[in-house]
Amino acid sequence: MFVTTHKLRVRYAETDQMGYAYYGTYPTYFEVARVEGLRSIGIDYAAMERDGVMLPVRDVRIRYRRPLKYDELFTIRTEVAELPTGSRIHFAYQIHNELGELCSEAETVLVFASTQSGRPVPPPPHVLEALKPYFRE
Repeated sequence: MFVTTHKLRVRYAETDQMGYAYYGTYPTYFEVARVEGLRSIGIDYAAMERDGVMLPVRDVRIRYRRPLKYDELFTIRTEVAELPTGSRIHFAYQIHNELGELCSEAETVLVFASTQSGRPVPPPPHVLEALKPYFRE
């Protein structure tokens, strides 16, 4: 299983009138954590797009448990539990606040797709090679 963590801070522009992180901001937090996690193992999303493969989001599911507040530092745990098969890759996320409390859980499904046609394609070989060491045969 591939697991990574990334720290962020709730910025003022991301809050609602109550001073909480706006619920619509969470997918952006997950994207930042996902892209940085992949970058940490040598998967460069921008380079992958230049090579003709994009990763659009197919599904998002979020469960909000407790709010994040303005200026609060939080940690996003990102996990890929299975090596991608077919054209889909599944991510799971947990956000914990500075006290270690679980604030939200989420899942996304992304699809490897051609930048030319928009149609699903297999994962690029370098993506599978970068992820393989995290999974038992």
